This record gives sequence, C-alpha cells and structure tokens, in this order.
Amino acid sequence: MRKSGLADRSFDTINVLLLIVISLICILPFLQIVAGSFATQQELMEKKFVLIPEVYSLDAYRFIFSDITIPKSMMISVFITVCGTIINLVLTSITAFALARRGLRGRRFIMFLIVFTLLFDGGMIPAYLVVKELGLINTYWAVMIPNAISAFNLILMRNFFMSLPEELFESAKIDGCNDLKTFIQIVIPLSMASMATFMLFYAVNHWNNFMMPFLYLNSPDMWPVQIWLRQIIIMATADFGDFGASIEIPSQSLRMATIVVATLPILLVYPFIQKHFVKGVMIGSVKG
Repeated sequence: MRKSGLADRSFDTINVLLLIVISLICILPFLQIVAGSFATQQELMEKKFVLIPEVYSLDAYRFIFSDITIPKSMMISVFITVCGTIINLVLTSITAFALARRGLRGRRFIMFLIVFTLLFDGGMIPAYLVVKELGLINTYWAVMIPNAISAFNLILMRNFFMSLPEELFESAKIDGCNDLKTFIQIVIPLSMASMATFMLFYAVNHWNNFMMPFLYLNSPDMWPVQIWLRQIIIMATADFGDFGASIEIPSQSLRMATIVVATLPILLVYPFIQKHFVKGVMIGSVKG
C-alpha cells in the first residue's frame, strides 16, 4: 500500500477545511432563522445576526398556534403530501416499467413526447382551463393529479428498469409470472433505493407547493399550511380576527417562526432516506 505523502495529507486537510467552511455557510442561515424565531423583537432590531438569543420568547409560536387553523392546515398538507406521493410513485413506476420493456411498440415515440414536455410547457392559463373543464377546481385532486408524473423522474426510473438483467424477466416469464406480477414481486424489491429517492423528491414538492393550492383551492378551509403561513406573515401587524389578535407579536420573529414551522416536518424525513439518496440518484443516470 502506498504511503500518503505530505502533499496528499495537505490536500486532504485543505479538502476537509473547505468542506467545513461550505457546511457552515449552508447551515448558519438556518440556525439564525431558528434562533431568531425565539428572540424578542427588540433584540432582532438591535442585532443583525442572532445565534443565541439573550431572552427566549415563544410569542411567535404562540401566535401561530393560537388557533386551530395552522394545525388543521398542517394535517391538510400531510394528507396532500402522502396521497400525492403515493399517486406519483404508482403512476411513475408503472409507466417507467412499461416504457422499459423492449417489446412495447411505439415506446420511442412515447419517450419523444415525454422528453418534449421537458422542453415546452403549455403554461399556467391552459393548465388552469384544463383543470376547470375537468371539474377539479376546489378539490384536492386539482393539486395532486396535474403533476402526477414528473417527466424527469420517469426517465431516470425507466433507465434504472432497463439496467436490470433481462434474464430476470425471462425467468419470471418461464415461471408463469405476468408483467404485473413480475413488476410487484421482482422489480419493486430491487428498486427500493430508487423508490426512496423519488419518494423524497415528490414529497418535498408536494409539501412546498404553494402555487397550485393558491390557484385551485378557493375555500380557506382547504388551504394547506404554506398558504396560511403566507397569510400570517402578511397580516402579522393587522387584526387577524380571532387569530391571535390579543397577542403583541414581533413581526421579524414571526417570519422566522413561519419558516421553521413550514420546513421542520419535511426535514424530519431526510435522516430516514439519506442512506438511499445518493445511490438512488445515481441509479439510472447513465444508461439511456
């Protein structure tokens, strides 16, 4: 084994220091947001950068959770995220598996149409008119169905399915398995890393989705948490009816608290999927 010389050790040290600096640059703004959400308005006005508040205050969080509106909207966001992600994974995996089968006629033309959607988009107004004509306005289907399949994720998943040995499918066919049984019993167990990564992509997209609920959900009772947090920020200094009207709320701290509330749930998912993330992204990214 070749011993590492001074140049190699110096190179590794520089790499480590550089990665530490980059990590701090990435994490410090988030830590400032979390600390600022617990700080008082006076401290935030006096200091430009707060990592450890002198006096901890929960006024911003009391304001956010002083009414059932935010907990209810978070449950709506969870519902949309879970149901939407399940729809995404089922439709994307089935479509990718079908397009990966070499015996499918016209699959090149279908793939051309899918890639075409990556280059050209109809726009917001045509999409709204289609959703309206289908009678989906003010329903949760309007938030989940239009983006049921991501063309980019579909292409990656199809490439992964094409990388599986053809002998697996031939053996399954000899054993009497049809395509659906082969997909469920053979392909899915071999695709867990890829599925976990795409599940994360879809879940983050649904949780952070603001524009589609804003366009298609007219009833405030159906709004997810992203829209309500925006409403709180806009109306923080005004009378919000029964929504914390008696609380004198620091507006800067409120903005930071809304960011924490909106991002924390989805951040809790990352540690459980992180081990599959890199492997899942790389799978299917080479073979075309």
